[in-house]
Parts: sequence; structure tokens; C-alpha cells
Amino acid sequence: MAQAVYILAVLTSAACAVLLLRGYARGRKKLLLWSGICFLVLAVSNILLFLDLVVISSVDLYRWRLASTIFAVTLLLYGLIWES
Repeated sequence: MAQAVYILAVLTSAACAVLLLRGYARGRKKLLLWSGICFLVLAVSNILLFLDLVVISSVDLYRWRLASTIFAVTLLLYGLIWES
């Protein structure tokens, strides 16, 4: 059951990224771009979570997951502070 939740988290964040980036392509609002990139990196973080806990449990990917999540939030903060 946990595997399904991890896969749904990847699909949800990837779908949000696609929708936000498509909205940016239509309206050219910078906040949509930064939000879309943030969700894209969060999808990568969810993929790393799935790999860490389900596929290769012998290798600890916690630091990579944490770094990608911090990078995603930093991108969103940059977009919120300097581009709005």
C-alpha cells in the first residue's frame, strides 16, 4: 500500500508541475514558472523517496531527498520574493 502512495505523490506533483508550466506558457507570469519548477523538483524528490524506501533500501538517500526538497522550496521563495 505504501508503494501506491509514493507513486501517487510523484504523479500528483508532476501533474501540478505540468499544469503550472502550461499556465506559464499561456500567460507568461513568472510566479507560475517558479511554482512549476518547484513542483518539478518536488516530483524528483518524491521519486528519490520511492527509490530510497522501496527499490533500493540498502542505500540511504535521505540527504539527497532533503537537498532536493530544500532546493525546490528555495526556488519557490525566490519566485515569491523577487519575481512578484
